[in-house]
Amino acid sequence: MRLQSALRDTIAAIARAQQATATVALDPSSIGRLSRIDALQQQAMAQGLMARLQMEKRRLEAALDRFDAGTYGACCACHDAIESARLLSDPAVVFCQACAATR
Repeated sequence: MRLQSALRDTIAAIARAQQATATVALDPSSIGRLSRIDALQQQAMAQGLMARLQMEKRRLEAALDRFDAGTYGACCACHDAIESARLLSDPAVVFCQACAATR
């Protein structure tokens, strides 16, 4: 199932991103302050990525819950069917195109 595959991929990406969010250690053999600033910037970007991946994981889990409940593919606002092309591009989408345009 596409949702489960997407969830597995997201969980794997979270595991990879966690390594990059580790605390930046002071390395006396490093070149200096610019190296530390670069490391801190890389850490901040990894933390931002981690937050986005966690959000995507929650969206996919919610989509799987809707699938189990029998409401997957139905718009959460108007309860009409969500367009299949829309579901293919984003399997965790919750609104049909019309409802998404009004939000």
